[in-house]
Amino acid sequence: MSLPLEDLFNDVINKTQRGLRLSDDDLAAQAGVSLEALQAVKGGTVDDTTISAVAAPLKLHGPTLITMAHQAWRPAEVQLDGLAQFNTTWDDMTVNAYLVWDPQTRNAVAFDTGATAQPMLDFLQANGLRLRLLFITHTHPDHIADIASLNAETVFINEREALPGAQTFQVGTSGAWGFDNLKIEARNTYGHSKGGTTYVVTGLAQPVAVVGDALFASSMGGGMVSFADALATNRSEIFSLPDNTIVCPGHGPLTTIGEEKANNPFYPEFKA
Repeated sequence: MSLPLEDLFNDVINKTQRGLRLSDDDLAAQAGVSLEALQAVKGGTVDDTTISAVAAPLKLHGPTLITMAHQAWRPAEVQLDGLAQFNTTWDDMTVNAYLVWDPQTRNAVAFDTGATAQPMLDFLQANGLRLRLLFITHTHPDHIADIASLNAETVFINEREALPGAQTFQVGTSGAWGFDNLKIEARNTYGHSKGGTTYVVTGLAQPVAVVGDALFASSMGGGMVSFADALATNRSEIFSLPDNTIVCPGHGPLTTIGEEKANNPFYPEFKA
């Protein structure tokens, strides 16, 4: 499934400016650019000089931000036996949900529901898969809109975002599951939401990290609860995974840890 990137370069700039609570006047002064030039870039004007200047006070990686501005990169297509992505329309955007299954037993687990679970239900039936569990990354409405239709045996969610009918867990205590030949581990990646959770699945040919809205290809979710925590938990809980880990975001295309280290402007420390 070839999806467009969730964010444009100016989305990255605007998210970071909001997260750092910088006014336009303050950011323009720190970047050494005119207010007019800053506002043009924030509106989507591609001006490499201004983008590079603005990146510095925002602690973004200028070269990859410029690459985004010229739409010169997108992640490689990902295919993995035991993993499927489902993209459904929610208002004026789209949202992702996922299935992971054991290719031997055909037992499956779902991660989020998207706007509708019907494509997932159709896939389960067409491929002879049996849905056992549903894991929720966070409780924003576009991610949990169709829990009832999936009718999973058990729904799991981080205790920080309890949901009626769901079984809560505490990361580090009960947030790990053996599932046939797979292992599922929960990691706290909060900041976009108060209980944002990444689920790391091992046992397939490559590790898989279902990250919700914590991380997108060349971007990340907005720090609606805490921008600083969103950056920090991504660093400690997602970027610590092996480079070949497939990243399954809540919006936009699949990517990998290695690709994000090289191409995500929010994390300059990984660039050569």
